[in-house]
Amino acid sequence: MKEQQIQSNKIKELESQGYYVIKLINTNKNGIPDLIAIPPNSNVLFVEVKKPDGKLSKLQEYRLKELKNHGVKVEVFKGEKIKLNEKREAVVQIKGDDAII
Repeated sequence: MKEQQIQSNKIKELESQGYYVIKLINTNKNGIPDLIAIPPNSNVLFVEVKKPDGKLSKLQEYRLKELKNHGVKVEVFKGEKIKLNEKREAVVQIKGDDAII
């Protein structure tokens, strides 16, 4: 069995257990594992970065809603200022009505 088929089987298994599974293809970190499996209602934060006048594509809107429906946090960042609070979580100032999905 090829690695691609093994990976596909693992994705199906994890999704059947309720995970939202993402297959990573190209990352900014070498050596990162192939899959991310996020359990429902986890503390994961997904951030889509756009320039101040940037718009979400229909696919991006769909994916952000899909993630939100899975119970994880999503944001569209169009601002310029990021600061850390005491818990070291990102607090993002966002401009625009469509900033948070």
